[in-house]
Formats: sequence, structure tokens, C-alpha cells
Amino acid sequence: MENAMPYTLTLKDIEPVTHDTNHLTFEKPEGFAFEPGQATDFALDKYGWRDEKRPFTFTSLPDADTLEFVIKSYPEHDGVTEQIAKMKPGDHAIIDDPWGAIEDEGKGTFIAGGAGITPFIAILRKRLKEKGSLEGCKLIFSNSTEKDIILREEFEAMPGLKTVFTVTDQDEAGVLTQKIDKSFLAEHIGPLDGHFYVCGPEPMIDDIVADLKSLGVAEDQIVIEDFD
Repeated sequence: MENAMPYTLTLKDIEPVTHDTNHLTFEKPEGFAFEPGQATDFALDKYGWRDEKRPFTFTSLPDADTLEFVIKSYPEHDGVTEQIAKMKPGDHAIIDDPWGAIEDEGKGTFIAGGAGITPFIAILRKRLKEKGSLEGCKLIFSNSTEKDIILREEFEAMPGLKTVFTVTDQDEAGVLTQKIDKSFLAEHIGPLDGHFYVCGPEPMIDDIVADLKSLGVAEDQIVIEDFD
């Protein structure tokens, strides 16, 4: 992002959310503002890592006095997310101005794959805070295994939110064990179900958008990440 203003953050707390995902809470710089669903370019403030920026979505609400992220680590990549998982309170990170990502266009179905859930966390939390209920909203969330489901208990407890969890690499589970494909979507959505928010790995987004259109969902009902 051109002319981005860097901000230095101090880590206040880091807690595990799943076996490979952490919830990080940072002090919020004065005057910093963002919208639910927006992301920032994030780097570790230490030698050798300051130029290794990665996009992460804010999971706290804009009016909170902290900045929070839920970040999945990939130790096999030997990179930034593995380093983030090792952060301790008092450590520093550098972020730029917030940008793009997914905007709340209204009620609908939120379809996420793995760490693609993160833009929806703040959007659903804010909608719940403002409306008192998520009536008319559904979350379809795919993961590799049941233990990978981020914030499952929070989503299940959100008033009015219908949740559909599915896993693709576990034969027996307490949730569905199917890939989100056209037949899966046909079973769980209707083309008039408001907006359809899609976030996850790029190939998954492309496939689901194509499947939604083939099921009669109009282009302007589909909301995906905007990187502009």
C-alpha cells in the first residue's frame, strides 16, 4: 500500500484459540480507526522481520480500546505466523493503515474456509452488538478437522446465528464431513437468502462463487474481499 503510515503496537496478551491459532491483544494507537472486516499489513518489529509484512484482519470492534487479531500459525512455512505464535507480552509489531477487505452489506450467509473466518468475526460481533440478534444470518464454516474450528463456542452462542460446521480431513466428527461444493450449497442455502459473503483460500473462493452463481445467486448478492 503506497504512503502507508506505520504504527508500532505493543502486545498486551496472547492466548490460544485452537491448537494452532492465537488471539493477540495489542495496545491501540491513539487516533487509529478501521471498519469491521478491514485488514492491515502486519510485521514483527524485530531484526530480520520488519519487511516481512502479512495481511491480517482486525477482530476487535472499532470502538474498543485495544486492537485484536486471531492469527493461525503455519510452522511448516518457517515464517511470520510461526514467529507470531512465539510473541510475548511487551513484544512489538508494526502495522500500516487499514485497507479494503470485506464490508457488511446486510443479512446473509457467511461462508468461510479456515483462517478465512477472520473478517467475519468483527462483522458478526458488530452486527450482534447493534441489532441484539443475528436473525437472518447463517455461518457455513469449513475446516480440515474439528479441532481447527476457530471460536466455535462463540459462534454457536450468538443469538439468531445459524451455524453449519463441516470438516474435510476427518472421517468421523461431531460436525458434517463434506466439502463445500455445489451440492452442499444447494442443501444449505437458497438463492434469495440475502447476501453471500465468501472468504478463504483463493481457489475455494473462486469455486464457491461459481457454484453460487450456478445456483441462481446474483452477482450483486456475492461479497468477497476487496483489495483496492
